[in-house]
Amino acid sequence: MFQDKDHIKFKDYQLEDFLTDEFFIQWVKNPNENTTHFWEKWIEANAQKKEIVMQAATFIRSIDYQEKHLMKNEIYLEVFEKIIRVDLKEVSQKKNSIIPFHWKSILSLRNIAAILILTFCSWIFYSLAFKRSIVKEDPIEWITKVNRAGIKTVLTLEDGSRIHLNSSSKITYPNRFSDTIRSVLLEGEAFFDVAEESRPFVVDLGKAQIEVLGTTFNAKKSSENKLEVALVSGKVKVNDRKGNQVMLMPSEMLTIQADGEFHKSKFDSLEIIGWKDKILVFRDDDFITVKSKIENWYDVEVKLSGKLSTTWAYTGNFHDESLRNVLEGIKQTSKIKYKINGKKVELYN
Repeated sequence: MFQDKDHIKFKDYQLEDFLTDEFFIQWVKNPNENTTHFWEKWIEANAQKKEIVMQAATFIRSIDYQEKHLMKNEIYLEVFEKIIRVDLKEVSQKKNSIIPFHWKSILSLRNIAAILILTFCSWIFYSLAFKRSIVKEDPIEWITKVNRAGIKTVLTLEDGSRIHLNSSSKITYPNRFSDTIRSVLLEGEAFFDVAEESRPFVVDLGKAQIEVLGTTFNAKKSSENKLEVALVSGKVKVNDRKGNQVMLMPSEMLTIQADGEFHKSKFDSLEIIGWKDKILVFRDDDFITVKSKIENWYDVEVKLSGKLSTTWAYTGNFHDESLRNVLEGIKQTSKIKYKINGKKVELYN
């Protein structure tokens, strides 16, 4: 359906090009299986453009939301004018009644209607002009925060929302939000404490979006393109690119596999969000998982010498402990020895 030239054309696109491309805009607003497949493959093949694509998609959704919001004002104006016309008609039907101030009443009603409509239109015009002047004078700037392995940070956004960004994670957010929506882009893992207000807060995870008003939740996008959303308080709505929508209640977690399959479950809050309180949690983890967690937590390289039993697993919690103390804990309960040499760790039995 889509030719090679389509793939080539988008390689030179910048942010403004995506914002004006009809094919791209249609995918963002009304995705289907074909367009979603095309863009997922294109982004996979052009990883250097991923951030620009995500920014453009977020901006288009924001504009779309504003247009829908503005439509309410247009509908209101149309209804208001109809009401005024009906009122004037009713007044004119009373012309046979001898009322000395009849024409003054009609004139007064027309004047009031004109003043109200003029005021309402002026308000809309001023609001739009003011928004345009803000965008022109102070354009939105996107800020990207990247945490390497071993680093965790806390960010406070301009609306008061707080974000705990985990190790090996990246978040992109604007220096200020629009009047109608708050959007951020996430790769990796973060815990969100969203300030409650009327503007929706949207976390874009690439193949899915999380939408909330005010709540606390954990979101994780793994390198295998697996997504996890765990809700602590409030309520969230998760939308994927295929149009599926799932609502989560507190203590529920949604997992979306790389192939798009998803399911809800309950979760252990310490295991899922303990990291933000500096608690390293192992839950019946095999060696590959233990290795991955230690490498990400302490920014080291772990290798195994010898063989482990295929049934080997480890469970334990460590609150703000050093690498050596964690390895000592594992050693005491699993009889695995270790050596630390700078940024390299060797485990052996």
